[in-house]
Amino acid sequence: MRTACEPVRIPMCSSMPWNITKMPNHLHHSTQANAVLAIEQFEGLLGTQCSEDLLFFLCAMYAPICTIDFQHDPIKPCKAVCERAKHGCEPVMKRYNHSWPESLACEELPVYDRGVCISPEAIVKAEGPDNPYYQDFSKCPPESTPDFPMDSHNIHCRSSNSEQCKCKTVKLVQKVYLRNNYNYVIRARVKEIRNRNHDLSAVVEVKDVLKSSLVNIPRDTVTLYYNSGCLCPPLTANEEYIIMGYENEERSRLLLIEGSIAQKWKERVGRKVKQWDQSLRDQSRGNSERGHPRRSRH
Repeated sequence: MRTACEPVRIPMCSSMPWNITKMPNHLHHSTQANAVLAIEQFEGLLGTQCSEDLLFFLCAMYAPICTIDFQHDPIKPCKAVCERAKHGCEPVMKRYNHSWPESLACEELPVYDRGVCISPEAIVKAEGPDNPYYQDFSKCPPESTPDFPMDSHNIHCRSSNSEQCKCKTVKLVQKVYLRNNYNYVIRARVKEIRNRNHDLSAVVEVKDVLKSSLVNIPRDTVTLYYNSGCLCPPLTANEEYIIMGYENEERSRLLLIEGSIAQKWKERVGRKVKQWDQSLRDQSRGNSERGHPRRSRH
């Protein structure tokens, strides 16, 4: 039996740009009453403001948006949304001896452009009659298609070409570098950009490893994996860059996700980054020593 959409009754999700959901949700809760009890465990984590994507991601999992006459199952959040939330919040969880829940694993979620999924940037807030999130299909140009035909609500027009890919510029300054705490920094020459079913990756030849974490980076040809259908940060074949990003330790993958930086290589930039990383290590060491004061000798 096909279940109908129902109004969202989870208080934590009342601010979301959708007000109808469908049970069971993606965590297999059969009722919203059960979902409320489960999602409330994240209230403390939300209070740390570890990721601006966390609440959206949780609500997309626990109170998924319900589509009308579109598909039987509710729409899942995009993989990129999960990875941004996890990247921001897992370090906070680890401080309290918790890890990112397996039930919220990012690996199986759909990649934007390969399947239907929902993300904050894919919901267009347009003026309309009675509904602040209403947008008419007619606003989509002929060469594009509506991503989420949800009874004419919350439509995002996805172009058939790459015009929708607008990368956020991340400025390479010390404050940004220290805040983003990249897992790896390399000097590399781009050999090839691959696009397989909208799964983007960059094959690069590593010239120098300025910083590495848990994933081994050989001075050889390696693959950097994007997590969306957009080439952000942009790379061009046969150009040399300083590239900084994150890693997926479980899959031994180097990632280019939101916040990653790729900038044309210059020696002075490389020297700056080495100084900044030394500053980051000194700061970390100082915090560690303050947390474990030496005993005075008598």
